[in-house]
Amino acid sequence: MNKLSDDLLIESHSKACKLKLSIDFIRLIETEIHRRSLTHKITTNL
Repeated sequence: MNKLSDDLLIESHSKACKLKLSIDFIRLIETEIHRRSLTHKITTNL
């Protein structure tokens, strides 16, 4: 996850939610978003 840019990480989260991918995968992305203090850039619509 460290190699993903912040923007790509946020975009990946958005697309994963829209495509209703595995909740485990989405949580993995969210964990990294929290680690990078980017939570203000996402909305969780599961």
